[in-house]
Amino acid sequence: MQLIKKIRFYGLVIKLLFTLGGVSYPIASFAAEPRLVVDKFHAVLLTVMKTSSTNNIMARYKALEPAVENAFNLQFMTRITVGSRWRKARKSEKSFLIQAFKRMSVGTYASRFNNYSGQNFRTLKVRAGPKGTRLVDTLLKNPGGNDVRLTYVTRKFSEDWKIIDVLLDRGISEMAVRVSEYRRILRSYGLAGLTRALNKKASKLLKN
Repeated sequence: MQLIKKIRFYGLVIKLLFTLGGVSYPIASFAAEPRLVVDKFHAVLLTVMKTSSTNNIMARYKALEPAVENAFNLQFMTRITVGSRWRKARKSEKSFLIQAFKRMSVGTYASRFNNYSGQNFRTLKVRAGPKGTRLVDTLLKNPGGNDVRLTYVTRKFSEDWKIIDVLLDRGISEMAVRVSEYRRILRSYGLAGLTRALNKKASKLLKN
């Protein structure tokens, strides 16, 4: 029963991601843009990995911060994690929470991609997703095998394509996992509590 509930919850979050803030676009118009967003982000990740032996985590953070800001729509993703509380939040609360979400997101990448042993990224294809989204299927190739499949969910905001979610090897939505975790904190401690929790998590990552 727990597994069924989790699957239903992930499906609800993904449906929300696909529904909010977008309209459909002709499939013929999307070919290069989402792929370019992902390829540029991967290029920075690969550079960070290759220089990880001489750069500490703060150096990796500084290198990744603009790449994450350019590739992802962090404000949209933060709004998804907060849900209905977003509309009632003060401007300052939203700003602090977005910054905390960014610190945690960049810190996670800086912590994860901390070594290089010949890995490379391969973009497999771009395909149409629900409600105007484009799914960019990629592969993190490891020399020793155990390749990792990553699918980036992208959506067009104004003139720019942005990443709004990452589906891991078995189709698990990173945003769904975050929503599940963060809303438990929200129910108990509110927006300020979530902001503190994200900053605490980011600080812990950046000490490693």
